[in-house]
Formats: sequence, C-alpha cells, structure tokens
Amino acid sequence: MDAVIEVSELTKRYGGKTAVDHLSFTVRPGQVTGFLGPNGAGKSTTLRMILGLDAPTTGTATVAGVPFHRHPRGLRYVGALLDAGQVHGGRTAAAHLSALARGNGIPRRRVDEVLQEVGLAEAAKRRIGGFSLGMKQRLGIAAALLGDPPVLMFDEPVNGMDPEGVLWVRRLFRRLAAEGRTVFLSSHLMSEMENTADQLVVIGRGRLIAAEPLRDFAARGTRSSVVVGTPRAAELTAVLTAAGASVEPEGSAGAEKLAVTGLPAVRIGALAFDNGIRLDELTTRTASLEAAFMELTADSVEYPAGHPR
Repeated sequence: MDAVIEVSELTKRYGGKTAVDHLSFTVRPGQVTGFLGPNGAGKSTTLRMILGLDAPTTGTATVAGVPFHRHPRGLRYVGALLDAGQVHGGRTAAAHLSALARGNGIPRRRVDEVLQEVGLAEAAKRRIGGFSLGMKQRLGIAAALLGDPPVLMFDEPVNGMDPEGVLWVRRLFRRLAAEGRTVFLSSHLMSEMENTADQLVVIGRGRLIAAEPLRDFAARGTRSSVVVGTPRAAELTAVLTAAGASVEPEGSAGAEKLAVTGLPAVRIGALAFDNGIRLDELTTRTASLEAAFMELTADSVEYPAGHPR
C-alpha cells in the first residue's frame, strides 16, 4: 500500500476542552504537505495521535492503512521529529542514534550515514547537552532519517537554525518528496511553507479549514489588488469607485497611493487615461500565503493581540 497518512474524524478531548474536532485529511507521497494553524489549533496533538503517542477520543489516524503503534516496521517506515530538545543530554550524538538503531533493527552503518547527511559527522562524539538548538534540530532530522523511511513527519524543524541550515532543510525536504516519500511538515513560518510545500492542510480550533494545493489556498483566501500611485488620488478614487472598484488608501497618509480591488490594472490605466489623470505607479499585487492564512484563520486565533479575554 502507498505510504499515505489518513486521518479520519479524528477527535481529542482533554476534560471539557476539545483540542482536535472531527478532523479528516489525507497526506500523499511524492510531495511536501505543509500543516498550518494558529497556536493552539491542535497541530502538535494531531501529529502525536498519528504517531500513537496520544490516543484519540474518537476517530482514526493510520499510515499505509495501519495505526502507527501497530506498524511492524516502526522507524523503518515512519521517521519523525516532534521536539528536538527531548533527548538525553549526557549521550553523544552517535550513542543516541546507535540506541535508536539497535531498538529498531537498523544497521549500525546508518548512524554514520545520517550524521554525515545532516552535517554532524564531526560532532558525533560530542555530548548532546552542549549542542545548540540548530544542532539538536539536525540531530532530530538524522533520527527521522535513520530507518530510511518512506514516511517523514516534522514539527517546526527549522527553529534555531541559521540561514544556511534553513536552506539545507528546504532542499532536503523537497529531495525526499521527489524520491517518492511522504513528507508532512508543520511550521508557523509562512516563507518556509511558500518555498517548500506543495500541498497544505490548514486547521483552526482543531477543525479543518482547508486541504488543497498551496497555490489554490493563497489565491482563495484573499483577492489580488492593484497599487496605484497618482498625484490626484481623490479624483481617481471617484472615477474608480464609479466603475465598481473598491479603493482604500495605501501606506501612510499623504503617500498618494491607492489599493484597488475589483478592477484589473489594464482597466484602471484606461480609466485614468480617459480622465487625464497621471499615474506614477500601477502594480498588481498577487495574493500571498501569509495574507490568506491570516484572513482564513482570523476566527481561530485563541488569544489575538490587543483583544484580551
């Protein structure tokens, strides 16, 4: 069976609080699927249930049709990084990975291979307690890769990494997906999602908001607009509004720039020309992932800034 992650009507309650609420989605091989949601949306809880670390209240989470805790191949089928800090600080990097290899029937040679792959070969004999956060993230990725699994899951993998490390992670995930693996990536960094993910699963307050290609999500959540610069902003506003556009000031007061929605740039240019209004700028601004995410998850933010509960 394909290395598909299947979540069906997954629900998790802690007393009177529902962390995950009848959540259903599918993560398929051959692409990077991003997992997005505001803080407290239930992302980490969902990942833990997929990995069998938390039991669902109702619903199921399977990998290749089997709950992970019953999977016969364990780390040789699913590799995961949930919390890079949850490692024994007194062990060396090599000892940590060797213990994982022995417990999962993985050849010892893989320890050296993955340490080399993540750039920690020279730190193999160093104790993990002296590692920076970025180094611990690399070690966590090494552990996920140890069994050469077809399914990989990562929760905030670039936290603490420098720009070189972030670029390396981005290329790694895209290569793993190109090899036909299933890559499921949770992150709050929109720039990384835009540069890495093909598909998105977006949740809020434990419920599904969207499961679709990243490009479709960005386009669906917010309309494109046109930035117009003119010394006759008030006059142009009247002309564009009469033509059915929505016009708002753009930037600081007195900047003489307008944000226009409802009309394409070519139509705005024609109307300005017909009315003898000079334009200094006419720029189409396409929808962004960040704007779409903020708009579509606005009702799911648990503690919005400036709105204490």
